[in-house]
Amino acid sequence: MTSLVLASQSPARLATLRAAGVDPLVIVSGVDESQLAGLPPAELALQLAELKCAAVVGRDEVPADALVLGCDSVLDLDGEALGKPDDAADAVRRWQAMRGRTGVLSTGHCLHDTATGRVAAATASTIVHFADVSDDEIAAYVATGEPLWVAGAFTVDGLGGAFVTGIEGDHHNVVGVSLPLLRELVAELGHSWTELWRP
Repeated sequence: MTSLVLASQSPARLATLRAAGVDPLVIVSGVDESQLAGLPPAELALQLAELKCAAVVGRDEVPADALVLGCDSVLDLDGEALGKPDDAADAVRRWQAMRGRTGVLSTGHCLHDTATGRVAAATASTIVHFADVSDDEIAAYVATGEPLWVAGAFTVDGLGGAFVTGIEGDHHNVVGVSLPLLRELVAELGHSWTELWRP
């Protein structure tokens, strides 16, 4: 049975995979996400996913017959790549810029088959519409700490869900991993999505 290794410390990605019947081994990549600054948002997301995957593939704790998944999400607002905010003040500024507007959340996915050495990679993008939130709502949300740990400084599966008025595309992608895209990458490497389901 093929196992999945998640090269990410994101609790939201882990929860999404577990809810879909997959219980991955988590190995945090430790990749410095600032090293690729300046790339266009979708390209940045994919290259960071590839770096995270590559950083984990060669580790001793990775099974010989595993699929290693690296993911990274970036919000594109007017062509600017927004990952995790630097601090609370940065998160407040972001929300002041995002409110009442629309961005594109891109998540890069890189899947490496340790048995064959083959790699499949792609990016999923979802349009996100943000509510016209007040300064008080922004301050209260940032004070929770939640937006400090996520790309774009928002969630749809947590406290930030009330501040997202709609999405166009795969909502799982906004959480951090596109299940439909991941299924396609698994198939591209010659495996079946259902073989990843825990028994």
